[in-house]
This record gives sequence, C-alpha cells and structure tokens, in this order.
Amino acid sequence: MAVLLVRHAKAGNPGRWPGPDDLRPLTAKGDAQAAGLVEAYAGFDIGRVLSSPYLRCVQTVAPLAADRGAVVEACADLAEGHGHAGVALVRSLFAGAASDVVLCTHGDVIEEVLDALGVVRDGWTAKGATWVLDAAGARHLPPPEAG
Repeated sequence: MAVLLVRHAKAGNPGRWPGPDDLRPLTAKGDAQAAGLVEAYAGFDIGRVLSSPYLRCVQTVAPLAADRGAVVEACADLAEGHGHAGVALVRSLFAGAASDVVLCTHGDVIEEVLDALGVVRDGWTAKGATWVLDAAGARHLPPPEAG
C-alpha cells in the first residue's frame, strides 16, 4: 500500500484572483498537469482519492478519479494550514488502507507531512509533483509535463 501525496497543479496567481482563495482554479497548464496524473499513476492500485476541499486541489485529481471510476472525497484534514491533521491522516492510512490512496493538498501540508516522516529532500515540492510514501520509504515523482 502506498500513499501518493500530490501537491495541487498550477493554479492562477493568488494576487490576481478576485474571489476567495479556496475557489481559485487551475490554469491551462494546471489542467494539463492534472490530466497527466492519469498516466503517471498507471502502475498504482488506487482505491481512494482524497483532496483538500479547495477547488484547485479537487480539479487536480478529478481526471484521475474519473479515469478510475472513483469520486474525489473532500477532506478538511488536507486543507491549507492543516499540516498536523494531514500528518495524522497519513499515519492512519498507513495503519489501515488496503490499496493505494491519493491525497491532494497544498505545499505547506506536504512539507509538514514530509518533515514529520523524516523525509530528506532538496527544496520545496513543485506544483503537480507527487511523493510516493510506502513501506520502502519515500520517492519523488516530478510534475507531469504540461504541453
């Protein structure tokens, strides 16, 4: 069983977005990154797709969920600023998930989860990138190419 911890794909500039930040959508590049996750995760047996309730996160994993016949489960524990809850969620999934689980969240939550798990890395996790966490440790998947 693996937890695939993905940072939401490229979204619009928060300084230029006139609405609430949780409703800020993906850009065209972000949409392409999201579509690329279908192929990037082809070798995984994904049983669940959980996402921060922020629109950009839901949009990031929506093509994957549709491809797998799953629904995107909104999860407040993955919302921006909820790193401690994200850590607890990842630990609980390691204890009880039978198949691979995708979690789409924000950079701050990912970094807190990785720190809590002792994952050594260079720099910040890029938008659209994934960390695969399993019994063997952690490995990084770069963002899918976005035409």
